[in-house]
Amino acid sequence: MTKKQEYTGDYPDKTLYLPGPTEVREDVIEAMAEPMFGHRMDRMTDLYTTIVEDTKEFLGTDNEVIVLTASGTEFWEATTLNLVEDRMLVPTSGSFSERQANVAERLGKEVDRIEYDWGQAVKPEDIRDALESGAEYDAVGVVMNETSTGVRNPVEEIGDLLGDYPDTYFVVDAISCLGGDQIDIEAHNIDCIFTSTQKAFAMPPGLAVCTVSDAAYEREVEKDDSSWYGGFRRCLDYYDRKGQTHSTPAIPIMLAYRKQMKHMLEEGHDARDQRHREMAEYTREWAREHFGLYPEEGYESQTVTCVENTQGIDVAETVEQVSEEYDMVFSSGYGDISEESFRIGHMGEHTVESIKELTDAIEDVAGL
Repeated sequence: MTKKQEYTGDYPDKTLYLPGPTEVREDVIEAMAEPMFGHRMDRMTDLYTTIVEDTKEFLGTDNEVIVLTASGTEFWEATTLNLVEDRMLVPTSGSFSERQANVAERLGKEVDRIEYDWGQAVKPEDIRDALESGAEYDAVGVVMNETSTGVRNPVEEIGDLLGDYPDTYFVVDAISCLGGDQIDIEAHNIDCIFTSTQKAFAMPPGLAVCTVSDAAYEREVEKDDSSWYGGFRRCLDYYDRKGQTHSTPAIPIMLAYRKQMKHMLEEGHDARDQRHREMAEYTREWAREHFGLYPEEGYESQTVTCVENTQGIDVAETVEQVSEEYDMVFSSGYGDISEESFRIGHMGEHTVESIKELTDAIEDVAGL
């Protein structure tokens, strides 16, 4: 049985280069320290309508937006329950896409997988073949950014072909990239795309964000059952009536969200996307020079680089030494590839200059 390990507060500050959580601005952290207020007060309406409408503006979408106290995992469950009656198609190419399929099965849905080796990207033609096979799918679920392998799947192309299948809803898990990898949601027929605030939004953990198309909303209205906490109708109808959440939210984190979303709007989505692109290009170039890249060529993530350990370094030891000597934290590979690879998160408020500080530290510790 796990024993209590007392939290003392006496810990060195570490700069985070993880695939999330990531660094948070000082004023965003400070925003959480406002005096508490009731979640049914007018002040809450001002706060919640601000973050919802600012999110729509930042993402450039007319679709509805839900912000809930939860991890992004909530919307794996909610989108499945709200949209899938019987059967779902989920291509799997890493740990998180496999988990998305497992969640749907746990909820009693029939799941057809298109299985790829870890590091490979989903191919739109395989999605089309599955849709043309005669099987009827209520939804296709795709992980846009496979955090375990650093693969960025071509969700735009997949969404474009799904335009020919209007009765099949398109659900995109963008947990580790939305806010750092721009996508036109409506142009690519995405019914729901969701994320968590501790990733490329560069906020504290604790909130999940999901966009909902009109078609997805109507689909849930037609169904006999759906998610209670993450039900589209329940969340959005309450927002229309009250401008608030249906259940008590994490108010301090929403205050942080308000502050950070203003920063994101000031930077602009195009500029934020370009900054993430530049960080990704630098990190890939560095990885190719000293190691290799784990993801399939041409499908590399814009927010997380998974580096193939071609040098045979002790990854766990290197991560530990960089943490101890430089107070910087990056990540070993995920699961079975923990020593075959390591991951650098270049998302949120990082810059090429701050990423270079980490790669210099890795070079020093690994003797490169």
